[in-house]
Amino acid sequence: MKYPLDCENSFDKSFLFWLSRFLRNKITSLSNRQVKDKDRLAQILQALVKGFDSIDSIKPVIKEARNIGMNSIHVYFIPLEKLFHFLVNFGANSLKEIDEELLSDFLATETSNLSDATKKNYRIALIGFFGYIDKQNEAENGFVYRYGIELKNWGGLGGQGGKKLPSFMQKEEVQRFIEAIDTYPFSAKIAARNRLIIKIILYTGIRVSEAINIHMKDFNKDSDAYIIQVRGKGNKPRVVMIKEAIIKRDLIEWESIKNCNNSTLFCNQKGDLLSQAYISGVVEKILLSAGIRKEKNGAHMLRHTFATMLYQKSKDLILVQESLGHADINTSRIYTHFDKDRLKQTTDIF
Repeated sequence: MKYPLDCENSFDKSFLFWLSRFLRNKITSLSNRQVKDKDRLAQILQALVKGFDSIDSIKPVIKEARNIGMNSIHVYFIPLEKLFHFLVNFGANSLKEIDEELLSDFLATETSNLSDATKKNYRIALIGFFGYIDKQNEAENGFVYRYGIELKNWGGLGGQGGKKLPSFMQKEEVQRFIEAIDTYPFSAKIAARNRLIIKIILYTGIRVSEAINIHMKDFNKDSDAYIIQVRGKGNKPRVVMIKEAIIKRDLIEWESIKNCNNSTLFCNQKGDLLSQAYISGVVEKILLSAGIRKEKNGAHMLRHTFATMLYQKSKDLILVQESLGHADINTSRIYTHFDKDRLKQTTDIF
């Protein structure tokens, strides 16, 4: 079914109508493999169909969708939320006032301090949103309004040459961080769980999304280590290893008190799946308690740290690729930039 571009002669209502429809469309097209509460997801989709009266009322619904497993939906919502406020301040009265030049102005002002990767996400969100409207709008007389947004000439991206190297911890910082994991004053009910999941991420380099979806049946004992099966992007399985001594105490303690609603190893105090945002928050608190400050203090930085140290020690790019679950070895190649032994050779050329 198709709808008029503007509704009720209200810019706010028109934008919110299309935003709700677009977010519903994205949720139904994204992978639902990690969704644990199918009933709640169905309720969220229904709410998006009915629509919302304000941008603030959409935000908690999208946050909940992300927390139950639709991990990428915020990548689309956040740029469009900021676009809404930008257009309201601009004084827009109709969706027809939006064109590529205005969107370029928005990107220039709103993304100046963001990384190239985030800028690309903003551009993708805008192109997707207005592309969706192009396909779904139609007036009573059959007229279809076309935006044709491409943003090809937007100059905000630095290209590959401007791409930042990922943040990671030095060896001395890693040691302080490990000590801080065991000394951070978590409450008794969640201490073992938080220590366990952070250690698994740090010592294996798995993604946060992979860690929060581990099941106890994925653990297999092998001599003095555990082999853990995880499922990465595209539902691709791989195995990682961690020494038993590193997690044994926390694993036993958490297994004795956990009360999850499903078979996952990790859950919150309500029994539901942990969110990625929560884990990143825990990592940031531990880092700050250890006096460690990085450009990005989230949990993904632990993965970069693992990969950097693995390459520095092994000089084996294939091992890094397999350990991280990268489909393309060129994705793993960035960690060669941190090879200090190779760089030291350049200091003696004269």
